[in-house]
Amino acid sequence: MGSSYSVKYLRTASGPSVDQARGEVERILAEIDRQMSTYRADSEVERFNALPAGSCMALPAPMLELVTFAGELSKDSEGAFDMTLEPLLNLWGFGPQSHGDQVPSAEAIAAARADVGQRHLAVRGQELCKDAAVQLDFNSIAAGYAVDRVVARLGELGIDSALVEITGELKAVGLKPDGTPWRIAIEAPRDDRQVAQKVLRLDGLGVSTSGDYRNYFEKNGQRYSHTLDPQTGAPIRHKLAAVTVVDESALRADGLSTLLMVLGPEAGEAYAEAKGIAAFFVIRDGQGFVSHGSSRFRERFELEEQ
Repeated sequence: MGSSYSVKYLRTASGPSVDQARGEVERILAEIDRQMSTYRADSEVERFNALPAGSCMALPAPMLELVTFAGELSKDSEGAFDMTLEPLLNLWGFGPQSHGDQVPSAEAIAAARADVGQRHLAVRGQELCKDAAVQLDFNSIAAGYAVDRVVARLGELGIDSALVEITGELKAVGLKPDGTPWRIAIEAPRDDRQVAQKVLRLDGLGVSTSGDYRNYFEKNGQRYSHTLDPQTGAPIRHKLAAVTVVDESALRADGLSTLLMVLGPEAGEAYAEAKGIAAFFVIRDGQGFVSHGSSRFRERFELEEQ
C-alpha cells in the first residue's frame, strides 16, 4: 500500500509469538496487495482496469464484496463516494499514473469523466463487468478492510486485546494490561507538526480520518486537495479540513470518512446526523479551525469525559 502498518497486542501464554503474528498479518496484506494495488501491473485490479468497455472478469470474493459495498455507499450518497476516479486522480497529479501536479483543462476533465462512475459497474455472479472503460481504485476503503481482516485473524489466534493500524486507519479491541481501553489521538490539521486534538478511548471500534492538509499542491495561490468531487471532477473547494469517523467496522469508517470529506461541512454534517454516524468535523475558520462532533460522536465520546 506504499505505507506502513503497526500491530500492538497483549500476549498470553497460549497466544502466538510475535513472529507468528507478524507472518499472519503480512500474509493478509500481501493478498490484498496482489488483488487491489494500483501500483503493480500484475494485480487483479490493474488487470481489470486494462480491459475495454463491455468486458467482464472473474475476481476474488473480497474484491466483489468491496465493489458491492462501494456501490451502496455511492447510491446512498448520490454519487459523493466513487471508486472509479483514477483517470481524474491521474489527471490532477494524485494517481498512480500521474505525471506531477497540474491543473487540467475543462476539456480534459470532461473527457476523463466520460469513463468515471460507479454506475458503469455490475457484479454478475463471480464476475465484475463494466459498460465503460472505468478504472477501479480501492485506496479509499482497502486499508479499512485490511484492518478488519487483521483484527479478525488475530482474534482467531486467541488475541483479544490489540491495536491495529494500517496506513493510518485503525481499530482497537479489548483492554490493556492495566484494565483500561486503548487510547488514540485525533490529529489536529496542521502542516508543520503533529498535534493531538482529541483523545478517544476505544474497544471494538475502528477509526478513519480523511483530510486535505497533507496531500495537496498549490498553484497561483490556489490550494488543490487530493480529494476529488465526483460531481465536478475537480478537487473539493469547501472549508472542511478533516473529518474522523468511528464505527465498529474499520471498512465502513474508511469509506464514510471519504464520503463526508467530499460532501463538505454542511452536507456532510447533515448526512452524519441522518445516518447516525459518529463523526468529528474540523472546519477552516479564517486563519484557524473550529471543530465539533455529530450527535452520535458526542454521545459516544464527549459524555464519557464528563
